[in-house]
Amino acid sequence: MLWRTIRSMEVMVHSSSFLLPKLHQPAKTPANNYNLVVLNQHLPRFMPRLWAQAKLRICADGGANRIFDEMSQMTSYEDDESTRNRYIPEIIEGDMDSIRPEVKRFYSCQGTKISDKSHNQETTDLHKCISSIRDRTPNHEKSNLCVLVTGALGGRFDHEAANINVLYVFSDMRIVLLSDDCLVQLLPKTHQHEIYIESSLEGPHCGLFPIGAPSTSTTTTGLKWNLNDAKMKFGSMISTSNIVDSEKVTVQSDADLLWTISLRNLT
Repeated sequence: MLWRTIRSMEVMVHSSSFLLPKLHQPAKTPANNYNLVVLNQHLPRFMPRLWAQAKLRICADGGANRIFDEMSQMTSYEDDESTRNRYIPEIIEGDMDSIRPEVKRFYSCQGTKISDKSHNQETTDLHKCISSIRDRTPNHEKSNLCVLVTGALGGRFDHEAANINVLYVFSDMRIVLLSDDCLVQLLPKTHQHEIYIESSLEGPHCGLFPIGAPSTSTTTTGLKWNLNDAKMKFGSMISTSNIVDSEKVTVQSDADLLWTISLRNLT
């Protein structure tokens, strides 16, 4: 299960089962309801799996170049042309300053919607994509919506910081930033959190960081070094290089937190 919110208990439940091959996902896992956003960084090695199971696939501007150039390196059983015809995003969105003209023409001819937002230079391409997903998702589906983002980590730090800021701006949405090495997501202070660890895929290293404001009280279970009513802020203590020590980690805090956990050698 990607996530579920138990309103009466104010508990939000998280799992990274979306990283599992479909045949190995728990039987109780519902049909995937995640959207995939591809940014302009190297694709993670598990990209074909994410693509195949996504409900909607959006390339943020130059992310389309990555799909065009790199997917064939991950699917050696097909030639470049066959691979490109197989992996067609439904939407390319952004200010169109990075996508190559021949890539734009190719996907446009394949039926991809080109959403040119070059008139808006006040927000990043990821912000534009998340806003578009939120606006196009029916209200009755929003509670189960998850957005996976590749290419948001690594590269220029100002880009990374802007992508993390998107998590905070859209704190009412479930957004997961993914790289080959780790995932990052926001744990909003409005809920307690139960994080179910897929030990074959993730861990053991993890961290928790306050964002937007210091935490005056954070408590965890399931970590090697648990926090007990701990105060956290930048310039003082944060929880880094911690270790998951259980199949379930719980987190309760009076501040929004970033949760990050290492990923194993997924293929």
